[in-house]
Amino acid sequence: MIDIRKLKELVRLMVENELTELDLHDQTETVSIKRGNEAGTVVNHQPVIYQGGGAPAVAAPVHAAAPAAAAPAAANSTPAGDDDAGLVAIESPMVGTFYMKPNPDSDNFTSIGASVGPDSVVCLVEAMKVFNEIKAETSGTIAKICVNDGDAVEFGQKLFLVKPN
Repeated sequence: MIDIRKLKELVRLMVENELTELDLHDQTETVSIKRGNEAGTVVNHQPVIYQGGGAPAVAAPVHAAAPAAAAPAAANSTPAGDDDAGLVAIESPMVGTFYMKPNPDSDNFTSIGASVGPDSVVCLVEAMKVFNEIKAETSGTIAKICVNDGDAVEFGQKLFLVKPN
């Protein structure tokens, strides 16, 4: 049986990220959560037989925003322009919440103009109360921070742009 705290956290993440459906599978259980306008939240919990293979992908819908009302969204997108030419993107490997520092009282992991190496931790992405360190995986200088601290991020979303050495 799934822990009710985990279930509540999944529902909270769905509401925060405006997801309508979430399917999670592991070796012993499957959780499917669907949100709708009329029916509310439907939870289907059943055992699953594990047959090996990689971890299942969880897809998140892409949200379209109105151009006039989307000032923060426009800041997160990086149009292909001359100022971004030659820069390498550090992308989010998962859906979660972006944090620039390890805790509220600490300094940011990095800033614009800071040098990073492949093993440099540049931020955290929190998913289901697990804080995942995101490494630069490239060498260079941080040229642009594409996300605000505390913002929800999606898989593949650009977090930083790095000017390679």
